[in-house]
Amino acid sequence: MPTFEEIATFVTEKPAATAVIALLGLVALGLAFLLLRIAWRATCFLWRRYVTPRPVEDVLTIVAASIATAVSAQGMWLFSGDVLGLDGPLRLLLFAFIEVAIITSAVRARRNMRENFSAGIDGIAVWALTCLTAVLSSMDARSLPEAVFRLAAPLVAAWLWERGMAIERHRIRGTGRINWRLTPERLLVRVGLAEVSDRTASEVDAHRRLTRVALAAKKAKALREQGAPERKVRAALARLDKAMDQAVEHTGLAVDPARQEALLAQIAALYNTSALIDADPRVPWEPNADHRPVPARPQLPPALAELVEEEDEDVEVLDTTPQVVDTAQRAALMRAARAYWDRQIAKGIVPRTVDIAQEIGISLATARQYRALWKLEPEAHALIEALFQQHGIVDTGAFPAIDADGRVLTKS
Repeated sequence: MPTFEEIATFVTEKPAATAVIALLGLVALGLAFLLLRIAWRATCFLWRRYVTPRPVEDVLTIVAASIATAVSAQGMWLFSGDVLGLDGPLRLLLFAFIEVAIITSAVRARRNMRENFSAGIDGIAVWALTCLTAVLSSMDARSLPEAVFRLAAPLVAAWLWERGMAIERHRIRGTGRINWRLTPERLLVRVGLAEVSDRTASEVDAHRRLTRVALAAKKAKALREQGAPERKVRAALARLDKAMDQAVEHTGLAVDPARQEALLAQIAALYNTSALIDADPRVPWEPNADHRPVPARPQLPPALAELVEEEDEDVEVLDTTPQVVDTAQRAALMRAARAYWDRQIAKGIVPRTVDIAQEIGISLATARQYRALWKLEPEAHALIEALFQQHGIVDTGAFPAIDADGRVLTKS
């Protein structure tokens, strides 16, 4: 490297050459700056296009697989030179043909996964070609550790690719390949530290308090029916009273209809446990199953049958016979009737008693009770008032109103 004195002497003796060299140096610096700027913009574009949208684990998988593939390619470079005797451009063109085939098969397998939900034969080819390049690159190793390393590098790349494909398969199909019976989640649920559903803590606490009330009621009822000593009955009733107090305090049982229905449903299920032993469900695939048909209902009153025939053609009409159902069924029917009522009100229609009865499958008396209660709500009342103001239709409590003996009082 020339010294500062030599450079100063050269500048003094040859100023023209110095100016040309300085100009060329400035041009070279400008070109280098432009190249660096283009490279930086290309890198930023590629980063925003391909790296930023991907999850971190996918990016790390690609980086690790690229490193492992480079290690495998380096082993194939030595193998092609030492074993095959390739040299020069021919060696440069042919040494990594297996790695290129692996990448091609991996891309095809990913495309098959997105289109056919399966990697197909290309997924098998990735593993087969990986094992082949691992064995070939390790055959030229000079020691056992080197051979193990060259065997492991391609297999690591294939494993990372397989895990990436499994994640994408689960994302596309929404299912996994296998459901393990022993998982951390199952263990936490088993020991009571986790819930099997996505309920909140307040919902879980309310459910447990309601269940505690139902179990206490069942215990007290069983002791009373068995003729237990008065002391045990009083203790059971005290536990029931305490559980009920806590449920009212912490669950809003007194003002929440949904909680009330849930409690009644639990009590009904617990009280009728003994009825399960007499249940005789029909097997659907048994050809000669003993199926007991439901008894036919009595006919409708003539006036109601005539009304339905005139105004509700092709509608199955239910009779006025009261239906005997348990608490849980009654709650379910009431919820269904309420949902039907809300849907019709949202459409601007005030359902009639016969509409509610035939839609839900309840008696006319029960439907009349529901309608008489719900028609007082603001939305239904506004519709009834609009019918009266616009068309002069007077609501008598049901559309139509039916007396106890089946006589039709009005059709308005």
